[in-house]
Amino acid sequence: RLVLANVRTPEMRRGDLAAQLAACERGAARYRELTERRGRTFVEGAVEDVLAYAERRTRAALASRVRAGRYEAEDFLDSDGVTEHDVRIRVAVDVSDATFIADFRGSDAAVPGNVNCPLAVTRSAVFFVVRCLVGEDIPNNGGLHRAVTVRAPSDSVVNASWPCAVAAGNVETSQRIADVLFLALSSATDVVAQGQGTMNNVVFGGDGWTYYETLGGGQGASSKGTGPSGIHVGMSNTRNTPVEVFELEHPARIRMYSLRQSSGGVGQYEGGDGVVREYEALEDMEVSLITERRRRGPSGVAGGRSGLPGRNSLNGEVVPGRAEVQMRPGDVLRIETPGGGGWGRD
Repeated sequence: RLVLANVRTPEMRRGDLAAQLAACERGAARYRELTERRGRTFVEGAVEDVLAYAERRTRAALASRVRAGRYEAEDFLDSDGVTEHDVRIRVAVDVSDATFIADFRGSDAAVPGNVNCPLAVTRSAVFFVVRCLVGEDIPNNGGLHRAVTVRAPSDSVVNASWPCAVAAGNVETSQRIADVLFLALSSATDVVAQGQGTMNNVVFGGDGWTYYETLGGGQGASSKGTGPSGIHVGMSNTRNTPVEVFELEHPARIRMYSLRQSSGGVGQYEGGDGVVREYEALEDMEVSLITERRRRGPSGVAGGRSGLPGRNSLNGEVVPGRAEVQMRPGDVLRIETPGGGGWGRD
């Protein structure tokens, strides 16, 4: 009741919560049925076998695909949304004895804005990178986690605790953590160049309605070829919103939706291009933006050049990466998303 009393669309959120609760209940019921049929000892033994198998496969893949050694890199968020200072994320990766250790000492302390990451988000970003290294046929379960150690200083931007603001840590800082890990590993194994590194969060709201979407951009190139264009990169689990659906349900019009030509980094293989999306307001509305890579583009690897940084504008005037703006009928918000980094010298 507390949550639903503080959102603009309580019935929609009630449905979301009910679906999540129902999924948990169904999973618990199925697990109970399985233990009743086969016995708790058998089921728990089978679970441990699957975890142990994933751990063995992960360690074997790390030993064969990643050269042992210590690899370091740092990267930056544009700001924390309250100050304009860069926010440093630094990592040292040690790979030895089929073990992957990511140490984030040297990263900035927790910041006033909402880009701080709980440790769980930092760990998830590290696991994502390891998943990319070890291959698709290894089960995606806690067995993989046993081969990975994450060290993050307390009360830092990558290990924040109450009462730090963390909303953008999940959607934006997680992307930068993955970026800096790939950058560090570029001298240890064959990895992609950095992708757009942001989810380009756009939130619209008016009297009794709200809408949120994220936008794709360019993926980094690799030794295997050009990076894909106009896709969601990294940990995003969202899909493209069709123009027809958006316009049918909300008081706004999509004036343009296209690839952002030549925004990918140049190289032997070019990074993917970002997208351009223009929104025209048909009534008064509020817009919140949480976007990244507006100051510096995603890095290339192996001599490839960086992709272009993104750009936001309202009626032609530049808008910061994190901003709240008011739109009146006829106003046009333009979002240009970053291109991916290039691979290899051109």
